[in-house]
Amino acid sequence: MGLLVTLIIGGIVGWLASIVMKTNAQMGIIANIVVGIVGAFLGSWIFGLLGIATAGAAGQWVMSVVGAIVLIALLRALGVFK
Repeated sequence: MGLLVTLIIGGIVGWLASIVMKTNAQMGIIANIVVGIVGAFLGSWIFGLLGIATAGAAGQWVMSVVGAIVLIALLRALGVFK
């Protein structure tokens, strides 16, 4: 059950980040899930380096979306997304 929840939340986070970065048309559901999950780890790492603590579920959602946005920006710089 935990895997299913992770995939669903990862998909939502990736989808939200792709809307913000205007790559929604280029990304499918698998890319959204991967970007969401990896972005959540990246956001957690970045927030930890900056000493920013998240409060509650809303803070974790924001952290995850910010991480996914950073990941999409990195992928765009590498030429994966245009």
